[in-house]
Parts: sequence; C-alpha cells; structure tokens
Amino acid sequence: MARRPGIGALRDGLRELSGGLGDLGTFLPLVVAASLATGLDLAWVLVLAGAMNVATGLAFRQPIPVQPMKAIAAAAIVGELTRGELAAAGIIAGVVVFAVGAGGLADRFAAAIPKPVVRAIQLGVGARLALRGIEWVAGLPAGGLDGWGVAVAVFAGLVLAARLRWPGALIAFAFGLLVLGATHPDVFAALGPSLAAPRFVLPGPSEFVGGLFRGALPQLPLTLLNSVIAVCALSGDLFPGRGVPPGRVATSVGLMNLVAVPLGGLPMCHGSGGLAAQYHFGARSGLSVVFLGTLKIAGGLLLGGGSAVLLGAYPAAVLGPMLVLAGWELARVARDARAPVAAATVISGAAAIVLVNTLAGFLVALAAWYALNAAVRACGVRPAEPA
Repeated sequence: MARRPGIGALRDGLRELSGGLGDLGTFLPLVVAASLATGLDLAWVLVLAGAMNVATGLAFRQPIPVQPMKAIAAAAIVGELTRGELAAAGIIAGVVVFAVGAGGLADRFAAAIPKPVVRAIQLGVGARLALRGIEWVAGLPAGGLDGWGVAVAVFAGLVLAARLRWPGALIAFAFGLLVLGATHPDVFAALGPSLAAPRFVLPGPSEFVGGLFRGALPQLPLTLLNSVIAVCALSGDLFPGRGVPPGRVATSVGLMNLVAVPLGGLPMCHGSGGLAAQYHFGARSGLSVVFLGTLKIAGGLLLGGGSAVLLGAYPAAVLGPMLVLAGWELARVARDARAPVAAATVISGAAAIVLVNTLAGFLVALAAWYALNAAVRACGVRPAEPA
C-alpha cells in the first residue's frame, strides 16, 4: 500500500522538528547559566539566537546549528568574564572570524592550531562546566523540590532520555519551570508577551582587554576548528556534493556575533557536534533549524521582561545536572588524543584550565605540544602528527 502524501509530509515535518531539538542538551544549560552569571536578558538572548537559527536555516538549507561559544560561555559561568567582557569577547571573535572567512583564510588559519591543543581546551572547559554543576548541586539541601535528591533524579532522567533519543534538555527545562511554579508561584506574574527594548552594549577599553585575553583568544581555536573546518567536513559527509564551504561558515559566524552581541546576545557559533546531534534526531534540511529558531523566538517573547526574575529563582537541582552533562558532552571529544605527546598536551592544558583559567590552559597546551615534539625530535624519533 502506497504511503499517502499528507502522512509522509507530516512524518517528515515531525522528523525535522525533532532533529531541530537535538542540540538543546548543550544550548539550554549554557545559555541559562551564562545569562544567570552575567545578567544578560534571557528573553533577548533567546530571540536573537532564534533569529540566527532562522537566518542560518534559510541561508544554508541544512541543519547547521547555532550554539553558544563554549569557551566564552564557560568563562562567564565560572566568573572569569563580566557582562561587558563577555560582549567584548564576542565582538572580537566575530571580527576575527569574519575577516578569516571573507579573506579566504579559514582553512589555512585553522591548520595552524594543533588539534591536541583544541582538545585540551575542550576537555578543560567541559571539566570546568561539569564541576560548576556539581558545585551547585553540592550546596543544595537533601530534601525538597530544589534539593540534591531531585538533582540525582534529574541526572538519571537526562541519561535515560539520551539513551531513548528523547529531547531530555527540553523535558528537564520544562520540569524546572514546574518546580519553579511550585516553589515560587509569584515568578510567573512577571512574565508576559512583550520585550523590553534591547540594551546596546559597547564595552570599554579595559573590557576589550579582559574579553580578548580571557574569552576571545581561548575561543578562536575552537571556533575555527570545530565551528568552521569540522562542521564543513561533516556537512560534506552527511550531504555529499552539498557540503558548505569554510569561507561561508566563517563569515556566518562573524556576522552572527557582530549583529547579535551588541544587542545583548550571547556569543554564538556553529558546531560539528550540534550538526551531528540534529542529524541524528532526524534533521535533513534547513527547515529543522527554522522550526527551532521560531520556538526560541516564541520562548523569548513569552519570557518578556521577567527573565531576570525567572533566572534568579530557577532551581539549581535542574540546572546543575544539565550543566554536568553539557560539560561531559564537550569533554568527551578529547578521547581521541591517545598518542603519548597528544595525551600529555591535552592533560596538561586541561589541568591548567581547571586550576587557573582558560587562557592559561591554551598557553600551557600550546607550549607542551611544541616542547614535547622538540624533545621527541631531539631523541631521533619522528614528531607526532598534529591531530
């Protein structure tokens, strides 16, 4: 029996919608936690991210994701960046990546950063995110709806949802809103379908210095390798003959940040992990991220001017486990660094990130990579490959 066209179109549409939700496991905890840490208006963060989703879906016609810049977001979450420095880091990264894309230097520039150095940043940043989530949960009482007992249940539910391929982050976030309604019923009175005017952010000179060294410099290797080169390679694998070129992707990342960050948005990029997640859950076209962007815009409009109140009372028992798993998802990509020199580079850089900060980890990993290869060369052994 032939499948009816209407049923097929509905099924395809549902697959696209499901695929668009596939990257929320990373997007939601980072956005909520970074907004809470820096005082960003979550409503505008969602609206601007949603608008970029819609533009990206229409421009590329593939499920190219829009994600927070993880190194910058993590630095903000753990208190390394102020709101102004966060904006400065996003603007600097936007200018550099746009220039790299428009100048045709994307492949050449990314090739200059050894892959183990990028893996060190991913492992260290992921570990710091996970540790921050654990810290939030550890400070909770044992009982109550916002206690660590509920946090353990949320963590188990997120793991189960991942195994069943459900949109666990969306379910957990909705559960958090239910807990919030039960514990702080007055919070929702501040919500409404209206947005305050965006607060234009123009960082000062000292904020540009802090944003450069504590945000943009650690972020740029991740962006160029994971959000440009890797996402283009994966696009070519998933859509043979239709892979998106690095120059266009780099230009897109730059424009997103130069438009959204000064309006109060979180620094954003594309990413291979997000593309893989969305494809895994059914996304096959740009329609999936247009759906997702529409949902984000609707969510931002629903929050209205009450996002600060909502964030201040949002249960850590939900946000903590989400942050732990987001950190794990980022950190686990470093498992491919198995060669001795690569492993030593990754471990030393990640340790410096956890113990000091992201910039220190980047510099330590870079120094370790070249020093260890020089030592290997001095012993008459072939140097390690930068991958």
